[in-house]
Amino acid sequence: MDIRPIKTDEDYRAALAEIEQLFDAQPDTPEGDRLDVLATLVEAYEQRLFAIPAPDPVEAIRYHMESRGLSRQDLEAALGSRARVSEILNHKRPLSLTMIRNLHNRFGIPAESLIQPCRLAA
Repeated sequence: MDIRPIKTDEDYRAALAEIEQLFDAQPDTPEGDRLDVLATLVEAYEQRLFAIPAPDPVEAIRYHMESRGLSRQDLEAALGSRARVSEILNHKRPLSLTMIRNLHNRFGIPAESLIQPCRLAA
């Protein structure tokens, strides 16, 4: 099994072509094992090369509000007062750990998105 790390775009394209040929390989066979290893290498290469940064916490909140029809008033139970919601959404105050937990538990916003550093307005 001559498998090398994927370092270039050419290596990447070659690995994808081989994966396509091995796509129907049965598990626990030499071909299936090769497919598994190549897929793991391609996934690691894609994560390194095409990594998507986590969104700003406020943008994650705004996205969830828009996609689920939530209002600022809906956020008050998780963040505190109307003024606190305004401070958060206007980048005047960072989220506390309690707020992050509340947003995650009440609205299903991924905690990974909420714990990112938040740029505060000057």
